[in-house]
Amino acid sequence: MTPTGFRTGAHPPASAYERDLDRTAANHAPLTPLTFLERTASVYPEHVAVVHGPTRHTYAELNDRCRRLAAGLAGLGVAPGDTVAIMAPNIPPLLEAHYGVPMAGAVLNALNYRLDAASIAFILEHGEATVLLADSEFAPVLREALAQTTRSIQVVDIQDDAFRGQHERLGSLTYEELLARADPAFVPYLPADEWQAIALNYTSGTTGNPKGVVYHHRGAHLNAVGNVLVWGMGHHPVYLWTLPMFHCNGWCFPWTIVLQAGTHVCLRRVEAGTIFAALAEERVTHLCGAPVIMGMLVNAPAAERRPFAQTVRMMTAASAPPAAVLEKVEALGIEVTHVYGLTEVYGPATVCAFHEAWRELPAAERASRLARQGVRYPVLEGLEVMDPATMEPVPADGATIGEIMMRGHDVMKGYLKNPEANATAFAGGWFHTGDLAVSHPDGYVEIRDRSKDIIISGGENISSIEVEGALYRHPDVLEAAVVARPDETWGESPCAFVTLRDGSTVTAADIIAHCRRELAHFKAPRTIVFGPLPKTSTGKVQKFQLRERARSLDTQD
Repeated sequence: MTPTGFRTGAHPPASAYERDLDRTAANHAPLTPLTFLERTASVYPEHVAVVHGPTRHTYAELNDRCRRLAAGLAGLGVAPGDTVAIMAPNIPPLLEAHYGVPMAGAVLNALNYRLDAASIAFILEHGEATVLLADSEFAPVLREALAQTTRSIQVVDIQDDAFRGQHERLGSLTYEELLARADPAFVPYLPADEWQAIALNYTSGTTGNPKGVVYHHRGAHLNAVGNVLVWGMGHHPVYLWTLPMFHCNGWCFPWTIVLQAGTHVCLRRVEAGTIFAALAEERVTHLCGAPVIMGMLVNAPAAERRPFAQTVRMMTAASAPPAAVLEKVEALGIEVTHVYGLTEVYGPATVCAFHEAWRELPAAERASRLARQGVRYPVLEGLEVMDPATMEPVPADGATIGEIMMRGHDVMKGYLKNPEANATAFAGGWFHTGDLAVSHPDGYVEIRDRSKDIIISGGENISSIEVEGALYRHPDVLEAAVVARPDETWGESPCAFVTLRDGSTVTAADIIAHCRRELAHFKAPRTIVFGPLPKTSTGKVQKFQLRERARSLDTQD
């Protein structure tokens, strides 16, 4: 029996059910999110699909633009199986690329626009990009990156009116020119096999070159549907793009929102004032983002806030949102759904599924429940917390730590050109996340740490997440991250990096005393470092940088 309680590998003997009942074009079609746009454009052609400042596109217009993009790429020589890269903020061309690129039979590689030139050059080379759609804001770094590659890459310049800087050119053709000259009779491709690649995403590469994560059409389709199911999302949602669309293909929401005939509200700049303005003026109903977005909202000055009457739902991930922050977001009128996932599983793959009985709990206890990573998405076939040495599930006691393992449709095809990494990631028939967690008696998973982030002090395991939760309960703490610092006596001790609210006079001694009131004394940080936290473009704290800083403290003492 598998850990999920089902047999695997069973094939029925030859029977009447296996004779003369073949797959045909009439009863089987490869799953792909491309058909979402076709259906929605035919059913709701005049519904507003995209909002970008004063620009409005209906679904009929969005469908036409995506088809023209596919035709334009084909006209540039893009063939099925080629890679088309794009670097752009959350603007309409990046949304259109999620349809137009695969409609050309190609694979979409949305680039992280905060990367340095060397990293971009590696990705363009490794991913074998043939065309690059380049927003002019990023022309300087892209020019440098292109000079470091050996590939001949055609560049199409995106000139977004919302960009107030100089529109530096890298290519001889603009995005709008590409669409205007495209063959309107071009027939888009659908995948012959749902296992075909639809997108290529690169991990952050904190310990060397990034790995290329390959998504297939089936996974993109199913995870888009999974987003609808876990959020109970009805028709015509208004979705605000606060999550970087390049990150895990926007957690598959470029496809989810179209499936539900919703409106994409694009944001070139994600700031508290623009978010509140969109909530009030566009009547946004849904948005996603890391806890940093929640912090941006709850700490916004009064001058940037706008009242809104509608119910707003926010999906958050990246790291466990502190219970104290969840309480404050809820007080703003925003209902938070906590999900968890990785690039390798199309973004969110688990959800802290809400129980109505939780509404009756005290706010702090309800927030604590909501901070758990939860249960598997309806489209994820397996989720277990397992002992990686034995590949057996750990007891569901809320205390025994194991590694989160996943299997199913929305696990990546694998890492591009990296068979060794694939063998390690899929060992034992499960995807190994590297995240350490416990399983509660109700089956909900709760992360305790990344395997590399557990602090071992005097032989005792200390969860950095638990210590961070205590730090966030201090009223003057805006952000906090905890890593191990080498300790001659204890081996390691917790070192806390803390960002305080403006005007705070709290001292390191005050913070340590607070933590000792909240935690067992051995878990309290022995070192406090004040200042801003280094983050990735998706809001994750870069703990590898903090670990290096913590180690360097010893040479400074």
